[in-house]
Amino acid sequence: MEFAVRGTLVHCPSLGTVQVLRDHLIVVNDRGIVSHLSPATEANAVEYIRQNGSGVRTMFPGSFLIPTFCDLHLHAPQFMYQGTGLDLPVMQWLDKYAYKAEEALDASQDLARTVYSRLAQRLIEVGTGAVLLFGTINSESNLILADVMQRSGVRAFVGKLSMDISSRETYREASAADSLANARDFVQRCRQAVAHLQPWQRVVEPVITPRFVPTCSDELLQGLGKLCEELGVRAQSHLAEAYDELKWVQDERHMDDIVVFDKHGLLREGTVQAHCTFLDRPSFSLLSERKTAVAHCPLSNAYFSEKPFPLREALDLGVMVGLGTDIAGGYSTDIMNSMRHAVAVSRMRQGAHFMESVSGNATTQATNDSLAITWKESLYLATRGGALSLGLKDVGEFKVGTPFDAQEIFVYDFESSSGFGGLDFFDEQPLSAGITMDMIEKWWCMGDIQNRVGMWVQGKRLV
Repeated sequence: MEFAVRGTLVHCPSLGTVQVLRDHLIVVNDRGIVSHLSPATEANAVEYIRQNGSGVRTMFPGSFLIPTFCDLHLHAPQFMYQGTGLDLPVMQWLDKYAYKAEEALDASQDLARTVYSRLAQRLIEVGTGAVLLFGTINSESNLILADVMQRSGVRAFVGKLSMDISSRETYREASAADSLANARDFVQRCRQAVAHLQPWQRVVEPVITPRFVPTCSDELLQGLGKLCEELGVRAQSHLAEAYDELKWVQDERHMDDIVVFDKHGLLREGTVQAHCTFLDRPSFSLLSERKTAVAHCPLSNAYFSEKPFPLREALDLGVMVGLGTDIAGGYSTDIMNSMRHAVAVSRMRQGAHFMESVSGNATTQATNDSLAITWKESLYLATRGGALSLGLKDVGEFKVGTPFDAQEIFVYDFESSSGFGGLDFFDEQPLSAGITMDMIEKWWCMGDIQNRVGMWVQGKRLV
């Protein structure tokens, strides 16, 4: 059903740019597509408002619409132990915590549906409209995950894990051939599950998902690369995340994992690689050339990677980057925290770079004057940048002809002259000023789920 909203829209059409569209009319058609967008005072908007009268909802002057967030890296089964078990290096952590949780969900479809339903609810609460998910090795559990996400309305790219070596005996597939057959079967069944829906109603897609190089034989990786090509499906994995993982690959394969992935066709357009903290400038140039995106997960990197991600260098070299929560390596499902951590880590990197330069020991270089990023740049990564990384070329900004994926944020009550939720404002804010850049920045720094009073994906209201 068509609907229209009048109010302020905020989006990031390019890196570092925050555009505030005050007093605009946006009309969304019955397929969830923006059919009209203009200042509310333009003649065609005035005529639409005159004809539709009470059918046009006018937002509170202290609120704004902004695109939904994109989470490029989340382990759905690990949501079960979110906020615990962060005490070990990554390879030990996987064996003690991650595999145990994933096996538990594979063993119980009821538990899987319970955990995944709660995860979907949490994602909606924090404004995540699109998410790239790692699942488990069992197809049935992953089909439950896909079903839950489709019903929730959240755009979800669901990955059935492929792994045939170097894992516990009870949690790996019997052979590369079995793993490839299972991956093909999952892709086909996941697509079939939504085939009865209209194209604009389908929000779930399957993703080829080799866990990472240590748990995948060369035969499996080569086959998965060919499956991506044959089936036209996206891929995801982990790349250059931690020292113990890198050493494992070097000891076993005698090369870096980026070389292994590239050799088998898994650095390609449509692929998202998580972490990438140990990559250098030539490696980022390769990712840019291959059109492979990076899921930057600053919180989990602090726990499991010995190095911060070189975000500024990656951006300067044209790599597509979005943000990820990396549940449960990261403990927060909220991409707002990922934005804040991304900026904080980048500022620490710039501080270290500055101290190296003044001491004459500089070892890093960026084409930009600073290694730090701004809050505006992080907001782009969380919205438009993340959408482009996921191949959602029409999501993440407000334009005619694009899906209406939006969240409504309430920051200031002009009637009581006070901030909403945890936000406080002490300057005079005349009604005519409307939403200001300072208000948006304060929400970016201090806002939470209290400020989110509405959310839509493909025009369907979820909050």
